[in-house]
Amino acid sequence: MTPVWLGLIGLALALPVPAVLARMSWPQLSPAAGIVLWQSLALAAVLAISGAALSTALWLVTEDRLTWWRIALHVVILGIGVLVWARFWWAAWHVWRETQARRQRHRELVDLLGQPHGALPAVRILAEQTPVAYCIPRLRDARVVISQGTLDALDEDALLAVLEHERAHVRTRHDLVLEAFGVLHRAFPRPLRTDAPLRQSQVLVELMADDSARKVAGDQALARAIVALAGGVTPAGALGAGSAALVRLERLRDESRPRRWAGALSLAISLVVLVAPTVLLAIPWMLHAWQTLEL
Repeated sequence: MTPVWLGLIGLALALPVPAVLARMSWPQLSPAAGIVLWQSLALAAVLAISGAALSTALWLVTEDRLTWWRIALHVVILGIGVLVWARFWWAAWHVWRETQARRQRHRELVDLLGQPHGALPAVRILAEQTPVAYCIPRLRDARVVISQGTLDALDEDALLAVLEHERAHVRTRHDLVLEAFGVLHRAFPRPLRTDAPLRQSQVLVELMADDSARKVAGDQALARAIVALAGGVTPAGALGAGSAALVRLERLRDESRPRRWAGALSLAISLVVLVAPTVLLAIPWMLHAWQTLEL
């Protein structure tokens, strides 16, 4: 029954568990640990289904008494595991290629149409009256893009908050975090996945960038910037300062600073979901299977 249990754990971590966790606000109290928690759930789901597929293959080799329904059940589990891993590598290639191409095209367009900021060479100013601010991440020579409407709408402190928010995205490579979630999201077939991990990761990286902006410009300046930019549109592949405005404002209103208990709980759950299925189910079963093969 180990393949079945691992398969059920993988499906639970891919569907109902993320749906329930998405309704809880406490992971947002410690965004970095919250990111680890969501990544662990997604990775544990892939590992559990992979373990189910591997143990199924070993079971088909070692089992003496086979019935048609048990064979059919295990073939289904094996098929799902193979499908998930095939989609994982397919998604990794396509997400990387699509994202890099999209950002390169947008960066070239911004350099063509935008005006360099005199004091900040990586900043480009667009002749657009709608308040917009976002960054185009890159390993070297990233771009921070703001519109003329942003400059007109924000005071000096609020503009400082926006720039620091975008610098935090670039500096800590939040784009890589989101790309990883994009790969894990695509790895699962549509009926076996939820959008919750991807959506929550997008919110959490904004909260992490907000924490950097708060240290530099203060909560009030950041709140003014979020309100001014809330209607702006962020291009695909970029990270925008106007994203997830409602959640971010509520966090500022409640003065919810990162709390140690939330971070500790997130990390503890992450460790359990990654280690427990392997230690309690996969390893004992595989050892038993190998012993059977040797006999």
